[in-house]
Amino acid sequence: MKQIAIIAPTASGKTALSIKLAHQTNSIILSLDSLSIYKEIDISSAKPTLRERDGIVHFGIDEIYPDDKFDVVKFIEIYTKAKKYASANRKNLIIVGGTGFYLKAMIDGISQSPNIAKQTQDIINEKLTNLEQTYNFLYQLDPKYMSSIKPQDSYRIEKALGIYLETSLPPSQYFVQNPPLITIKRDEIDLFEIVWDRDELRKRIALRTKIMIESGLIDEAIFLEQKYSRGIAPMVSIGLKEALEYLDGKINKQRLEEKIAFATNGLAKRQRTFNNGQFSNVIQDELANLENTILKYF
Repeated sequence: MKQIAIIAPTASGKTALSIKLAHQTNSIILSLDSLSIYKEIDISSAKPTLRERDGIVHFGIDEIYPDDKFDVVKFIEIYTKAKKYASANRKNLIIVGGTGFYLKAMIDGISQSPNIAKQTQDIINEKLTNLEQTYNFLYQLDPKYMSSIKPQDSYRIEKALGIYLETSLPPSQYFVQNPPLITIKRDEIDLFEIVWDRDELRKRIALRTKIMIESGLIDEAIFLEQKYSRGIAPMVSIGLKEALEYLDGKINKQRLEEKIAFATNGLAKRQRTFNNGQFSNVIQDELANLENTILKYF
């Protein structure tokens, strides 16, 4: 079984390319996207429709409901399921999407966090009511580990506190004793990246934003708010967050389009920076050429 990954900023044309390649290489696809994972979030995620998937088996799309918790550990479980399916059916596997962090975690490995008992979680919840005090406590306990965590990062602060309270070990020491488990060996996967001129990518983002709004983004935001409330994690994602501002009367439709495009351009910049800084030996090419470039690796 051959494994490849196609990484690139949002709106780069990754999805259509991956489906075309899947037909030519007897592959299935694993979506590397933190929003397409959710059922009922179709427009703001820009996930491919069933028609667009064109009969190719996809994993990582419509796996969980919007109010379910999702993290990199869950993504690795989905990758394992996809790999098992590909192997059993004599298929190759194409991993494609913009959430490079998940791919990085699988290649570099992640350490399994300890199970948090209910009584421990109760203590954590109480201490998180004073985030600054909790951060300072953890920083004095483990300055090396906490120096990479921002004082406002409640998610990572909660994880660090849970490790300490459950194991009595500072996070740094815990991770020494529980080294990362690697999911994909680097020599088992080829990485490809679509390269775009920044101005051209901005035009693609602007067009996709317009199509997203015309396709019913606002109605999707209304549906999700009514069914799940604004408290679920996906509601702060690009597109849905701005749609809620529009529904609150804070911005008009023109401003809605501008804000989504601006935020998406910022995301694309962060994705490029992450990919360039975190992955090595990546084969880069323009979209028009990358299909033939990738086919040479099969």
